[in-house]
Amino acid sequence: MLAWTIYISFLGAAAMLLLPKGSVLSARILALLTAVAGFALALTSFLEHRTGEMQTITRVSWIPSLGIKYYLAADGISLTLILLTGIIAITGILFSWNIEERTSEFFAFYLLLIGAVYGVFLSYDLFLLFVFYEIVIIPKYFLIAIWGSTRREYGAMKLAIYSFVGSAMVLIGLVATYVAAGSKTTSLSALASFPYSHHFQMVAFPLVFIGFAILAGMWPLHTWAPTGHVAAPTAASMLLAGVVMKLGAYGCLRVAMTLFPLGLGPWSFHVLGLGSWRDVFAMLAVIGIVYGALVALVQKDFKFVIGYSSVSHMGFILLGLMTLNQIGISGAIMQMFSHGILAGLLFAVVGRMVYARTHTRELALLGPMNLNKVIPFAAVTFILAGMASMGLPGFSGFVAELMILLGVWHAYPLLAIFVGLGIVIGVVYIWRAMQKAFFSDVHTGPPKPHEPIPPISLPERLGAIILIGTSVLVGIYPQMLLNIIMPALNSPLFEGLRKGSWQ
Repeated sequence: MLAWTIYISFLGAAAMLLLPKGSVLSARILALLTAVAGFALALTSFLEHRTGEMQTITRVSWIPSLGIKYYLAADGISLTLILLTGIIAITGILFSWNIEERTSEFFAFYLLLIGAVYGVFLSYDLFLLFVFYEIVIIPKYFLIAIWGSTRREYGAMKLAIYSFVGSAMVLIGLVATYVAAGSKTTSLSALASFPYSHHFQMVAFPLVFIGFAILAGMWPLHTWAPTGHVAAPTAASMLLAGVVMKLGAYGCLRVAMTLFPLGLGPWSFHVLGLGSWRDVFAMLAVIGIVYGALVALVQKDFKFVIGYSSVSHMGFILLGLMTLNQIGISGAIMQMFSHGILAGLLFAVVGRMVYARTHTRELALLGPMNLNKVIPFAAVTFILAGMASMGLPGFSGFVAELMILLGVWHAYPLLAIFVGLGIVIGVVYIWRAMQKAFFSDVHTGPPKPHEPIPPISLPERLGAIILIGTSVLVGIYPQMLLNIIMPALNSPLFEGLRKGSWQ
């Protein structure tokens, strides 16, 4: 049944192209119904999941001569991210209710992207995973290039180029893995159990990990992310930050770390105090956390603040993975879910609630508009989302960051200090953006807009309530996710990682 999250999304995308030209309301309703149906299937499977089991959904021969199968399966990690995708799919449509230009085409690309994301999270065959991973690139390019704003062609092309470079690295690594294993199968479980040589894993691991980490916004290969976020329309920004960047982090864990656990082991030498690929990527993750936070702190464009904030928070995820202990990796998966929800909400506030009404993202120009009085719902929503992003107890961000911090303390005590610094800077840049955009006391500058600012619409209010409610629910009861995430990490699939460098 879970496979229908893919099929329904693709069918919805195809149905969009059959709608009569100008059927704006029909396109919106069809897109929303498609997203709700996908979410319902995701939620049902999430609630019915048996703890710790890898649930096989579909397994049929596809290209027998190469050992490739159409193999879909899900465990607690997959289901957590599939649930996230369903939530972001619905709320992204609610925040795109104002799309008037080529509406059917917009939602066709949107649903195509959603279906491909579902496919990546469900693929248990590496060739199939790579196919869905590549499909994601196509609609995200057109969503930005056609419906985007600031330097949209540049942002879309830069995102596509970085994505293709990362994909090429992943493909080279997967082909080498397939050949080294005897060219008989592309099944993830079969390849994960194959005894690759230590030398091969040392070479293949960084190639595949970096290939996926590019899409996860790893420093210094992160520059596509803020540019792409700013250029993208609101729903595309929500998808980019909410689920597309998570595909990269998911690939790092599900593919690179699972297939090549010995690649995380120590080298026979040290360079600048770094003695393994694990140390290298942990250091890059910490730099990403602090760098992203510092750059967000000095931004004048409201959306760039959130864009660099995403780079910083994705650093937490990559660092959590490099802790190689259960609490750190569990926290990284929790952070994937939490950041997906909160980044989506922040981009919705900035892009749809503020920019679409004021036609500016400059913090200096937003201040004199008294937005806290003109659109108070947007101000309250940003406060809640910002507090949650800071790690305020009671929201999902607190649980995720605390688990990562504990994992880092066990693995890299010194780096935990810099992680704490990144958290403190995060508080400052969120507070600064909130004050300048909604609560500025400055009365100088350009006059207030002559046209009245429209109130926040019902779809926008509903989308914000869904995202805030989800963050609060996970923050209050994190076990709803941890009960299926932690057993998944103890499954046979991660046996090689546990025997290797697991702490």
